[in-house]
Amino acid sequence: MRTKTLIRRLALVLGTVLLSPMSASAQGYISRLLNQPVPGGVAVVALGHSPDAPRVFYKEERVMVLRDSDQEWIAIVGVDLKTSPGRQILKVESMGAARQESFEVGEKNYESQHITLKNKSQVNPDPEQTRRFEREYKEQIDAYKNFREAIPSNVVLDRPVSGRLSSPFGLRRFFNGEERNAHSGLDFAVPLGTPIKAPANGVVTIVADYFFNGKTVFIDHGQGFISMYCHLSGFEVKKGDVIERGQIIGRVGATGRATGPHLHWNISLNNARVDPAIFINAFKP
Repeated sequence: MRTKTLIRRLALVLGTVLLSPMSASAQGYISRLLNQPVPGGVAVVALGHSPDAPRVFYKEERVMVLRDSDQEWIAIVGVDLKTSPGRQILKVESMGAARQESFEVGEKNYESQHITLKNKSQVNPDPEQTRRFEREYKEQIDAYKNFREAIPSNVVLDRPVSGRLSSPFGLRRFFNGEERNAHSGLDFAVPLGTPIKAPANGVVTIVADYFFNGKTVFIDHGQGFISMYCHLSGFEVKKGDVIERGQIIGRVGATGRATGPHLHWNISLNNARVDPAIFINAFKP
C-alpha cells in the first residue's frame, strides 16, 4: 500500500509539472530569450493558439505579435523605463472579440553616470537650439510610433558592431552636475570609422544630423520594432532604403553630444525605449 501511495503522489507531481504553463519546457524560444519584464525591459505574453494573429495594444500603442517556436502567438511588449512595478494590462482583439491579458513588471535599479562637457550649449541650449531640438525630437518620436505590419526578419539580433559595451542602458545621467534624461540606449566603445551593420532586415526611416544625437540613422524592422544609431561619422544608406541584415549602414563617430568615438544604439518597441542588451543576450538583471 505504501508503494502504491508513493506512485500516486509521484504521478500527481509529474502531471502538475507537465501541465504547468509556466514551466520552462512550455515556453517557446523567443519567450525564453527575451522575457525580462522590468522597467526598460521586455514582457513576452502568451496569447494562445488561433488561426489569425491577434491585435494587441498597450497604453494605446500597437504591440508586436509573432508566433513563437511552439506556434503559440505571443505579444512582445516594450516596457517604458518610467513604468512602476506591478500589474500591467494588454487589450487583445482576436476572433471578433476583445479581452484583457496581464503581466507583472518587477523592479530594477539603475546606476548613475556623471559626464563633464566643455560645450555648455549641449547642457543648456539657447532658444534657437532648443527650437531645433524640439523639431528634431518630434521627427524621431513620429518614427518611433510608426507601426508597419511587416514581420521582423529576426528579433534575436546581431551586434551592430564588435566591441566592448561601455555605458549601459538606463543610467541616470548628469551633465555638468545637472540631471537629464536617463540613458536610453547601449553604447559600444569602438574606434572612429568602425562599420555599423544592420542587425535585422528593415527600412531606413531617418538619415539626419541632429543637435544632440549627431549623425543618426533609424531602421524600421516592422511591428513597431525600431532601432536607432547615433553619433555617426558618416552614412552608407539614405532614407527609404530597404536593407538586409548585415548590411553596412554607417560608420562610428563622435558627432553631437559625445565625448569621444562610440556607437549609441537604441531599440524601441511600441514607442518605448528598451534595453538593447536583451536582444543580444547581454542583459544583466
